[in-house]
Amino acid sequence: MRIDLSGKTALVTGSTQGIGLAIAKGLAEAGARVLINGRQAARVDAAVAEVEGDAVGVAADVTTDDGVAALLDRAPDVDILVNNLGIFGATPAREITDEQWRTYFDVNVLAAVRLIRRYLPGMEARGWGRIIQIASDSAIVTPEEMVHYGVTKTALLAVTRGFAKDTAGSGVTVNSVIAGPTHTAGVEEFVYQLVDRSLPWDEAQREFMKKYRPQSLLGRLIEPEEIANMVTYLSSPLASATTGGAVRADGGYVDSILP
Repeated sequence: MRIDLSGKTALVTGSTQGIGLAIAKGLAEAGARVLINGRQAARVDAAVAEVEGDAVGVAADVTTDDGVAALLDRAPDVDILVNNLGIFGATPAREITDEQWRTYFDVNVLAAVRLIRRYLPGMEARGWGRIIQIASDSAIVTPEEMVHYGVTKTALLAVTRGFAKDTAGSGVTVNSVIAGPTHTAGVEEFVYQLVDRSLPWDEAQREFMKKYRPQSLLGRLIEPEEIANMVTYLSSPLASATTGGAVRADGGYVDSILP
């Protein structure tokens, strides 16, 4: 099976590190021209330097109208849109403020919706496109320690299904990837919010998985490249019959026989 994205342009939001950067690298390795996005120009430039292939940096805050306008000025059309941008953090459910709820929806949901609206018409006009949301196991198994995050990821699944119906028969596919607990710098910090900071990383990771993610069949955190592999496949012509789906790359964390 050979994935060839030559001639395609891909935008990955929040791609200066972690899963987003791994996705950008995967798409570039498959031949796509990749737009690296983040808020800080220095971090965008550093990420571009890590990508082997055709990569261009676009520093813009896609949670704001001005940021989206700046992005569209640099990239008026894309063939592949990966809505990876997201924030998370542990807060007791009863202490989550209205402002926090709004912020999480703005970043994790509305930023994706906004970009889908902007880029979808061009994809339909060309008769081909791929739109992928990076969701989470938290969309299905709502975490007690970050209910607001889980709710926004659940919303992304509905956004995906709705837009897949809207684009039916157009040649554009819309999917979500349900990423399981993944090893990134941000997740390392999150792990240490919940377990003893004095523990070495390997021990801290085992303690976290045992106590907070015992459903995982891998028994370890997933590496970002493993998520990127799924996204690269869904971005390709080989995945033409997959749309409206919530495709799992979760290490078996979600206890379900359905994808």
